[in-house]
Amino acid sequence: MGKPRASGDVRTGALASGSGGATAPLLPRNDRKADAKVQGGSLFMVLLSTAVAVCGAFEFGTCVGYSAPTQSGIERELGLSMAEFAIFGSVLTIGAMIGAVTSGRLADSLGRKMTMRIAAIICVFGWLSIHFAKGATMLYFGRTLLGFCTGVLSYVVPVFIAEIAPKDLRGGLATSNQLLIVCGSSTTYITGALVTWRNLVLVGIVPSVLLLVGLLFIPESPRWLAQAGREEEFHASLQRLRGENADISEEAIEIKEYIESLQSFPRARIQDLFLSRNIYAVIVGVGLMIFQQLGGINGVGFYASFIFSSAGFSGKLGTILIGIVQIPITLLGAFLMDRSGRRVLLMVSASGTFLGCFLAGISFYLKAHGLFLEWVPALALSGILVYIGAYSIGMGPVPWVIMSEIFAINIKAIGGSLVTLISWLGSFAVSYSFNFLMDWSSAGTFFMFSAASLVTILFVARLVPETKGKTLEEIQDAWN
Repeated sequence: MGKPRASGDVRTGALASGSGGATAPLLPRNDRKADAKVQGGSLFMVLLSTAVAVCGAFEFGTCVGYSAPTQSGIERELGLSMAEFAIFGSVLTIGAMIGAVTSGRLADSLGRKMTMRIAAIICVFGWLSIHFAKGATMLYFGRTLLGFCTGVLSYVVPVFIAEIAPKDLRGGLATSNQLLIVCGSSTTYITGALVTWRNLVLVGIVPSVLLLVGLLFIPESPRWLAQAGREEEFHASLQRLRGENADISEEAIEIKEYIESLQSFPRARIQDLFLSRNIYAVIVGVGLMIFQQLGGINGVGFYASFIFSSAGFSGKLGTILIGIVQIPITLLGAFLMDRSGRRVLLMVSASGTFLGCFLAGISFYLKAHGLFLEWVPALALSGILVYIGAYSIGMGPVPWVIMSEIFAINIKAIGGSLVTLISWLGSFAVSYSFNFLMDWSSAGTFFMFSAASLVTILFVARLVPETKGKTLEEIQDAWN
């Protein structure tokens, strides 16, 4: 490895996150000057590091998708009731809330790599607990462990990718996180239709092992090393990422200046979110997460097999089709993100989730009243696939993108923590209540989800700003 080509002291600086919050990615304030030229350098290490990190995103997807194809097998073999399986499905979100709250402190104190390593180890224990479970208790324990690591990975993976990537590649590499989450859940849906629920555990263990092994061969985030005051390692890491012959002096200066600027911000407190200059961002961020969950994604995602079976369609085939639909639609959404804009994608997506839920609601209404029974399976299948496709193109990824853009730098960490916590709370409420709602009225459940999608369209049209093509500073200047 070549000698690092930058000099100067690195002062440590941390963006305070209030009580238990996460710090924002340590990126320079001005995106136009964010990264040094990579002339003569190599992108191999950046791509390798990203590939290793997104093993954590794939793991995230397998954890979320595991319950959908396994419900009938687990209930039959272990004798779980509907209420007990509802706990199994939703307890993941409880662990995720704990992981989300602690992830920032872990990532800042131990480093990005060590935090991913700890999460991967916990994942392995979680999957083994589920594999060897003889009753509900071990299932719940394993699922809670998986939830914790999911909450941690949902924060640290995108932060690590953002901190190692050159500016001109940051957007594309960042979308790989969402893509691999979808790939993980799709793989679980498809494989779960072909193997037993105990063997499906292997799909979750493999990416954890790959992440553990891969972390041995990639550098730590140079921005975290700069923040920690480890100057020599900071230069070595940045040089590895940019290539042996790359001139890293400009980028090193930018990183040091940014780290020093963090010290000028006052310590953020939770009450600062409700100041007049910040409340709009809070309303937009929290509102998008609430409507994302009220649309029913975790009910549909966690219990897809049950939904299809209830409508008279093959649960296994239905989950396979969901897995096939998700990946290309998510790729399309990533392609359109910086072309059509955030608002357009959100409104088109919410319109699609309305249509999908409305079709599913009609199918269950016809079934309940004994009308056109031959249409019920096709309507349910069409509705769910339209819903999943529409969600994947907008309501899935876009709220997280907007959340990362709308908060001012001094409250980004605590604001992001609040929004993430709201998202997991909503996920728990929907995933736990879904089976009971379906038992009350299957048609009514989907009509409620479709109504929430209509309100989402109005919310986006009236309140959500367009952030496409703007720097973070331009967004804040426009709001203030």
